[in-house]
Amino acid sequence: MAKKIAVLTGAGISTSAGIPDFRGPHGVWTKHPDQMNVYDIDSFLSDKESREYSWRWQKESPVWGAQPGIAHKALAKLEQAGLLTLLATQNFDALHEKAGNSDDVIVNLHGSIGTSHCMKCGAEYDTADIMNNLDNEPDPHCHRKLPYKGNMPCNGIIKTDVVYFGQALPDGAMEKSMRMASSADEFWAIGSTLEVYPAASLVPVAAQAGVPVTIMNMGHTQYDSIASRLIHDPIQNALPKLVDETIAAETAA
Repeated sequence: MAKKIAVLTGAGISTSAGIPDFRGPHGVWTKHPDQMNVYDIDSFLSDKESREYSWRWQKESPVWGAQPGIAHKALAKLEQAGLLTLLATQNFDALHEKAGNSDDVIVNLHGSIGTSHCMKCGAEYDTADIMNNLDNEPDPHCHRKLPYKGNMPCNGIIKTDVVYFGQALPDGAMEKSMRMASSADEFWAIGSTLEVYPAASLVPVAAQAGVPVTIMNMGHTQYDSIASRLIHDPIQNALPKLVDETIAAETAA
């Protein structure tokens, strides 16, 4: 029976693809704490100028135009080999989707910038369509026609599916992640400082279930002592190597 590997990814896997992190020493919010308001749900809902700034900032952010790096593609390769059962990510850049991982394994703990929803009627939008029209409509509102209102447009506020400060995590995201992490054969934490909860709690959840934990991160984390394997090499080199070794070992078994 194929090995089951559960993975948690953090900002470190995307910094190797050119996206600056938010909380690190040189992170966006470390250098510009005022920009945390871009993802403040109360400001977004209550103030038109805040919404326009949030949309424009997100469009101009490296997150929006980024492409998956070699480390993202390695995890797609792991799934194609039938070994990846969970890819829980703290990143909302949608790079795992772009790299080829499927919705079967991806859990976007902090949401995703790839899709957006109307906060009134729930209509789904492709964020790319909204971004392409942002010059014409800097404060996007829902155009869905409501039959029960004489086909008048809904006109609700549209928001990306990124989890903003003040919002709950997506329904069932942590529950599924904890279930898959604790039933895996291995748990890998890749490029996460393991400081942000509840995502960071997946490491002790896996360890307490007897699942061997690998932590791959340039810096030290609070859970290094419970890891059975620590890797401090650059992720863009170390992760493809680990994936290839894992697939080779499974093939030889």
